[in-house]
Amino acid sequence: MPAITLLSEADLRSCITLDRDAIDAIEQAFALLATAKVAMPPILRLDVPEHNGEVDVKTAYLPGLERFAIKVSPGFFDNPKLGLPSLNGMMMLLSARTGLLDALLLDNGYLTAVRTAAAGAVAARWLSRQDSRSVALIGSGEQARLQLQALRLVRPIEQAKVWGRDAQRVAALCDDLGRDGQLQVQACDSVDQAMQAVDIAITCTPSREPLIQPHHLQPGLHITAMGSDAEHKNEIAPTALALLDRYVADRLSQTRVLGELHHALRAGAVSQQAAHSELGQIIAGLHPGRVQAEEVTLCDLTGTGAQDTAIANLAFERAIAAHKGLAFNS
Repeated sequence: MPAITLLSEADLRSCITLDRDAIDAIEQAFALLATAKVAMPPILRLDVPEHNGEVDVKTAYLPGLERFAIKVSPGFFDNPKLGLPSLNGMMMLLSARTGLLDALLLDNGYLTAVRTAAAGAVAARWLSRQDSRSVALIGSGEQARLQLQALRLVRPIEQAKVWGRDAQRVAALCDDLGRDGQLQVQACDSVDQAMQAVDIAITCTPSREPLIQPHHLQPGLHITAMGSDAEHKNEIAPTALALLDRYVADRLSQTRVLGELHHALRAGAVSQQAAHSELGQIIAGLHPGRVQAEEVTLCDLTGTGAQDTAIANLAFERAIAAHKGLAFNS
């Protein structure tokens, strides 16, 4: 039996950063979803309500990649009261040829954070105006910071406006973002203030009540919505989603069940028969993206197993090249 490589979070952080290669790997995964015989089953979800916990399992086989990942991603949201992180996780990387386990990636959710931010950059690359210079960050956690970092790799962002429910976290994030002196950063007291006169908005919260309303939709705006990764989460008002010029999903079969589209369909704001595009179809040139500068666009990112397989393959290849990890036989 071939050896299995065990990679720690420290190993993976030393090999994978949020760079253009990571963005390109995620973009290629989206393109494959639209053009290749990708095998990607529905998300397996386990709820543990008595401990305010949930576990998602995602996987996908992407033709052309040597391996496929199976990711286990727990979120136990009372953990901070115990001095523990609320999110963690790991990925198993198996040979697409033999099914044998090649590696265990004990990333504690780091690779998920990177691939999620990279997906936001891909959405902005294909749907926002190329001259976009200002962004509203709706949310003040780690993903908000990473989304901005990724966005700055694809758009010439000069101004960031930040809103979150915790004013202290917002202030701390603004201090961090403004440290390099290259960004004008503003802490906002309301979503209304954050959304005023921005080119791009990124929603990255666990909100169960809509934050973006119809009056926030100004001509030329692009929204990346990435917080609605479960049926009960909702960041975009159904009436706002119905007013978009272009709605784009990472995977329509998912967003109809647990994304922002899910809420709009349930509310009757959008027809079940409405034609929508997937991000991969736009990347592959099968469907148009932004056609006119004044269009209002939204990309509904619920997270796919294809992204996990893509980032896991990139991480493994870089780790092996850098002689990282511990090899052992089962």
